[in-house]
Amino acid sequence: MYDVIIIGGGVTGFAAALYSGRFKLKTLVLTGELKGGLITWAKDVQNYPGFENVSGIELAKKIEDHARRYDVDVKLEIVQELNKQGSIFTVKTAEGVYESKTVIFATGTKVRTLKAPGEDKLKNKGVHYCALCDAFAYNGKTVAVIGGSDSAVIESLILKDVAKKVYIIYRKDKLRAEPINVEKVNKLDNVEVITNTNVLEFIGEEKLEKVKLDNPYKGDEFLKLDGVFVAIGHEPQSELVKPLGVKLDEKGYVEVDKDSKTNVEGLFAAGDVTNRKFKQAITGVAEGVTAAYWAFNYIQK
Repeated sequence: MYDVIIIGGGVTGFAAALYSGRFKLKTLVLTGELKGGLITWAKDVQNYPGFENVSGIELAKKIEDHARRYDVDVKLEIVQELNKQGSIFTVKTAEGVYESKTVIFATGTKVRTLKAPGEDKLKNKGVHYCALCDAFAYNGKTVAVIGGSDSAVIESLILKDVAKKVYIIYRKDKLRAEPINVEKVNKLDNVEVITNTNVLEFIGEEKLEKVKLDNPYKGDEFLKLDGVFVAIGHEPQSELVKPLGVKLDEKGYVEVDKDSKTNVEGLFAAGDVTNRKFKQAITGVAEGVTAAYWAFNYIQK
């Protein structure tokens, strides 16, 4: 019997594990793989206090290593079911069944796809979702980023050092990223923003050759590209808690209060999977720590 099981191995999950370990709670972290979450896609993290510039991978590894200094179990197992009987939670994986007094749910989000024709067929054949992961393949080539939020602009800033030409294709009339990042983009000669435009189709046989636009660019509804990076947001990975009757908002994010508590007693949630509006590594870490503190208090009572 564990005191707390943490589902999710990103910075939020391991921050929670660090504190639950310090509270001397018997702790288990369950995660499908040790990748550190979406923060590891960031080449340069410049807004995490104490680190003027650190890669997302390095930051995630430091938090994980810190948590492992305490008496914390970590298992690379994918959670299949989460149930509650009385006051005890049962967590099932392909490898076993674990029981716990509390659960901290920190599964984060997954990238949202465009769901346009040709996208699935050309995935990893010109259609990508992570510039940090795949930019290297487009040295001296022409690419596009689809989206207009901060994540899309950051993708373009990664690609501009590799690609010959980078288009940002956005459905609205102006970018809605952080002003400092928009300024950086506007100063670049090899980055061009195409607004009020949607990508309707990805076209190519063995690899991406072009995309079809709903608003012609320079008189042509087709834009020739070597690669496309889709950056249109994320979807919460909240499916596991639905059978428990956990309250979700209209987008599927887990509703929590200021103490990271859900409406199910003993179940806490933290990080990007929750309905908190401001989603950053630093806020996710703080929420994980908060969840661990209130899990500790719940167990004490």
